[in-house]
Amino acid sequence: MPLTDDFAAAQARVKTLTSAPDTTTLLALYALFKQGTVGDVDGKRPGMFDLKGRAKYDAWAEKKGKTKDAAMTEYVRLVDSLVPSK
Repeated sequence: MPLTDDFAAAQARVKTLTSAPDTTTLLALYALFKQGTVGDVDGKRPGMFDLKGRAKYDAWAEKKGKTKDAAMTEYVRLVDSLVPSK
């Protein structure tokens, strides 16, 4: 199965989680998804009163330089650890 198909399947599987993962895992999922679909983070870092936006921005910024394919692969592996494929 091509990587893009694996990535799409992982996106569908992660939505079947019965309970939300911890914050660190959620941020990792977000950052890898954004890096895999958009690429490096762009724009200004949110202000200090936007704690959620700032955490998401920082998580994504940590993935800067990672290729889209590498981010997609890492995303699929993370989802596999949370929701084993059937």
